[in-house]
Amino acid sequence: MDKTVGIIGLGIMGGAIARNLVERGWRVTGFDTDAARRDELGRSGIAIAGDAGQVARDAPIIITSLPSPAAAEDVAQKIAGSGQPPRIVVELSTLGIADKLRFEAILKKAGHIALDCPLSGTGAQAKVRDLIVYASGNSQAIAQCKSLFADFAKQSADLGRFGNGSRMKFVANLLVAVHNAAAAEAIVLGAKAGLDPRRIVEVIASGAGTSRIFELRGPMMAKGVYTPPTATMHVLQKDSAIIAAFAEALGVATPMLDAAAPLYDDAEAQGYAEEDVGAVHAVLARRAGLPLRK
Repeated sequence: MDKTVGIIGLGIMGGAIARNLVERGWRVTGFDTDAARRDELGRSGIAIAGDAGQVARDAPIIITSLPSPAAAEDVAQKIAGSGQPPRIVVELSTLGIADKLRFEAILKKAGHIALDCPLSGTGAQAKVRDLIVYASGNSQAIAQCKSLFADFAKQSADLGRFGNGSRMKFVANLLVAVHNAAAAEAIVLGAKAGLDPRRIVEVIASGAGTSRIFELRGPMMAKGVYTPPTATMHVLQKDSAIIAAFAEALGVATPMLDAAAPLYDDAEAQGYAEEDVGAVHAVLARRAGLPLRK
């Protein structure tokens, strides 16, 4: 197999994936609109392209990890306009279903195959390949990408028709948003009662009340330090809005997500937009009258 891959979007996720693939012997060509990210990843063995079109020229398989529908559409147009033979484009971003379908349609018209493949896992998990790929779309193309997925994730699942990857991601992210707020609430309650937050994390993590999110973000909450981010508050707010709209369209009530959402809004308003989503702990700690590091 040709171990050449392109990555467009070198942020928290895309950057970690790029580094892992280089370590596993892949030739990675990457691009990001942020010059600092390009410079940083260039020092990690990634060949930096001049634009998304050059990535399409260099790589038969392209991974995209993008921040917005507008960015996704722009990248799809650039790949479609590159004049290259059929490429497999693995779209990892969390976007609305309509945005994913628009991405697919643009590429399909130019002869390319788009796969909808959101990820389960945080930026910290991405660094150690502790991710799950929710793959959907052309099954033959997904099978062709199995060895690629295996070199940056612990597991991948073929979920069928294009868009099912995003549908599964919405389910997963609803749980992440709720578990994150619940972890913060529990740690604040214990701290207000006089318990050492570090002991709360240590003891609860070994019992029935734990969750992966509690284990990942509990230590950050216990310290009251929410950097470096594994996923930013701004990104979680965007994802939660997508999930809420998705559920509303299906006529499904999401009372737990609805209860958590204002906490994330408050965290962004209080200056934590670019810090880890664990900073929702700061909102609850402030309300409880506990001292804050910030």
